[in-house]
Amino acid sequence: MSVAVEHRHVEVNGIRLHIAEQGEGPLVLLLHGFPECWYSWRHQFAPLAAAGYRVVAPDQRGYARSDQPGDIAAYSLLHLTGDVIGLIHALGEERAVVVGHDWGAPVAWTTALLRPDVVRAVAGLSVPHLPRGAAPPLPALRAVLGDGFYQQYFQEPGVADAELAQNPTATFRSILSGSSGDSPATDPPRPWVVPDGATLLDTLREPKELPAWLTEEDVEVFAREYAHHGDRAFTGGLNWYRNIDRNWELLAPFAGRGVEVPALYMSGDRDLVRGFPGMDQVLSSLDRILPRLHRSITLPGCGHWTQQERPEEVNAALLEFLAAAP
Repeated sequence: MSVAVEHRHVEVNGIRLHIAEQGEGPLVLLLHGFPECWYSWRHQFAPLAAAGYRVVAPDQRGYARSDQPGDIAAYSLLHLTGDVIGLIHALGEERAVVVGHDWGAPVAWTTALLRPDVVRAVAGLSVPHLPRGAAPPLPALRAVLGDGFYQQYFQEPGVADAELAQNPTATFRSILSGSSGDSPATDPPRPWVVPDGATLLDTLREPKELPAWLTEEDVEVFAREYAHHGDRAFTGGLNWYRNIDRNWELLAPFAGRGVEVPALYMSGDRDLVRGFPGMDQVLSSLDRILPRLHRSITLPGCGHWTQQERPEEVNAALLEFLAAAP
């Protein structure tokens, strides 16, 4: 078994993905969200590797040390799930358990939906599996939450990109703190909404002190990892948001198809995702949405950054789930 996390690049679907890996055994793929990278899983590598798993966390397409295609259309869920399948095979494996957090969760759920022959089990942190609705998501969310809803705010190329890249250290301090279970803004949890004339970082505000689970060194690691793309540091991740309605169009052939593999869902009760319109109905229907649901776990007092805020509980749940996976 590897004694440390190792780093390298893998060629997948015409782009280079940076991966961090540790351990030997059945493959467990860990998919980060926005605005994160492989380092989001720093607390998961050693425990999962010690339990006999090969743990691999990529910087997903557009993020950190991985390639950042210039075309916005290159960040659809079909591209992202294609990267997961391509990476599993590039690693010399036929099957894997896929775990995703935040945006990584829809990628994990969709990969399991489309390729149950490759994904033997799937876990989602923060974001549950959302079956395809009857209409594109963004207009419906905009109607309820307004033009300041952050996913709407992210749509205009260049705007949020410049704001977030101006001072990455301050950006990470604000976003990671502002959406954690330690922030007053998450009691009750609610999605980010930017007031007219303000910016996202105006809304979240940089804290004087970081929460106990996050160190200044952690923040600097995220900032350094993002430095690889300069003033486009956040553009790759923002381009995922710019494909939300396009994903709805592209996944039309799979409407009505369910996730057929064993599934685990975990989230904090102060996660902003819980404040999305209709999320209470989704969470109460998980047994129907995920017919092979192993467990649905709610972490009291935990915010959006599940595996960083509550690593011991997340690791215990993942290890129990992995041991039960076929």
